[in-house]
Amino acid sequence: MCGICGWVDFERDLREARDTAQAMTDTMACRGPDDEGLWIAPHAAIGHRRLAIIDLAGGRQPMIADDAGREPSVLTYSGEVYNYRELRAELAARGHEFRTQSDTEVVLRAYVEWGEEMAGHLNGMYAFAVWDARREQLLLVRDRMGIKPLYYFPTPHGVLFGSEPKAILANPLVQPVLDADGLRELMAYVKTPEHGVFKGMYEVRPGQLVKVGRGGISKHRYWRLESREHTDDVDYTVKTVRGLLDDIVGRQLISDVPLCVLLSGGLDSSTITAIAAKGLRDQGLGTVRSFAVDFAGYTEHFKPDLTRETPDAPYVHEVAEHLGADHTDIVLDSAELMNPAARGAVLRARDLPMGIGDMDSSLYLLFKAIRGHSTVALSGESADEVFGGYRWFHDPAAVEAGTFPWFIGGLAARTEVQRLFKDDVARLLDIRGYQDESYRQALAEVPRLAGETGHERRMREVSYLHLTRFVQILLDRKDRMSMAVGLEVRVPFCDHRLVEYVFNVPWAMKTFDGREKSLLRAAAADLLPESVLQRVKSPYPATQDPAYEQALRDAARALVERGDAPCAQVIDLDKVRAMIDRPMGDEGDLSTRAALERMLQFDAWLKAYQVRLTL
Repeated sequence: MCGICGWVDFERDLREARDTAQAMTDTMACRGPDDEGLWIAPHAAIGHRRLAIIDLAGGRQPMIADDAGREPSVLTYSGEVYNYRELRAELAARGHEFRTQSDTEVVLRAYVEWGEEMAGHLNGMYAFAVWDARREQLLLVRDRMGIKPLYYFPTPHGVLFGSEPKAILANPLVQPVLDADGLRELMAYVKTPEHGVFKGMYEVRPGQLVKVGRGGISKHRYWRLESREHTDDVDYTVKTVRGLLDDIVGRQLISDVPLCVLLSGGLDSSTITAIAAKGLRDQGLGTVRSFAVDFAGYTEHFKPDLTRETPDAPYVHEVAEHLGADHTDIVLDSAELMNPAARGAVLRARDLPMGIGDMDSSLYLLFKAIRGHSTVALSGESADEVFGGYRWFHDPAAVEAGTFPWFIGGLAARTEVQRLFKDDVARLLDIRGYQDESYRQALAEVPRLAGETGHERRMREVSYLHLTRFVQILLDRKDRMSMAVGLEVRVPFCDHRLVEYVFNVPWAMKTFDGREKSLLRAAAADLLPESVLQRVKSPYPATQDPAYEQALRDAARALVERGDAPCAQVIDLDKVRAMIDRPMGDEGDLSTRAALERMLQFDAWLKAYQVRLTL
């Protein structure tokens, strides 16, 4: 998977700044524990940390193409291109010679052949940079769905870039500053495209190219969702979805290191596990290895709530037995979830206080445990965005609310920390206004279909909001928690061919059986036990142990009593005291817990990253 970073400066000899370029590269060690490389020329320093997945011996980076004495093209690349074998054959037919078996060299040769047009040839998850010495130009490229992250920071004479903000922050040219707009983005739960939160920092948008040359920086979208008329009937649509999934998972099983599947017992992960199990058997590669997260006593003491009707474990075990999987449960307790080391690791992985408490800690601990057995994992992430699985897709109040549906559908608690702001800060930030403006911007981007009206038109909008905004929140979380321990997580449901096809299926067909995710359920009908096929959507689990919330309250009380909390610059500590004193067990528990989680992480971040607030 890897971590990438670099520095371009057209007015400075970067050969004299090797130590700084090395420090930037070193921050990516968690993403790439297997190898490192640093290439430096007068105006470009290109760094790489490698997690070896394909061609373990031959895929070292940065990788250089210097054919026929021409000035070199230098690639630092993170990700996987799943159609690299076909591209390799095509490029070989065009006269390119290959020295390795890696997909990295295919990407580099694709650039030599097609220039920036090469992005349109790639199928996969990736973020990479190419320094073209002949043109004195840097090209930054991110995959269509934004599975892999890529940030950049323009400087007076060039740019800094990295897989994560920490690589950029390692350069003394950058100071960690948070202005009012950055604080709004932190707290709004909207994931504005290109917003890097830190002042002056940007994130390459999914499906975007960023070019940096002596003339400045330019941006181009090489891919975006488009609306097209869907003419297939239900049966053919289901058949097409299944065919795509079979091909996608088959491609994503390619690995020269141990591979497994994340299994939750829901429709999404179970479908991926079943297809992977069949693919491995057909290739003579044995049984599928699967892992699930669970909490001590969770199943025995489970209580249905607003979003979860059933615990995962019984369904996980039924699927594993049905498929003959080699399955392992990773069982966690509240002490592990509140462990300062785990919470600190989550914060360092994210670089930003945008976490979701125990659901981040548990994911990090799950991935850490898996990494002892596998280097690659397949995940069912993003099926809900693609097929319309969340409950609020089917709630008229959420659909017609005139804002992001997830705020009405149960996730408004994620922004409840704003209730703790000082009154003058709350007025300045106007988080609700920021959310409304973000919603209007997102809505203006929706590709329209001529003649589409009413509910079908609105559901196209809702789908677009999820595929371009909400999914980014979850993909960021999965990337950071997995790469913090050097685990590559692949997301088959984010294959752009599947996303494009299903996006244009009419909503009435997506719900043809009166349920959520009708197309996926029908496509997987022959693969799974009936109980799993009919199971109602259940989100990633959160601990229900009262001891966890009590530990949060204790930590918040200690913060208030300490008297020197950095967050007190904007947080009203009297409001925090009142929230802590609210009785546990009332209807406000979710919002209380979410607000305290965000406040604690925000305070820890301000201190750990020495962030300067400029509101």
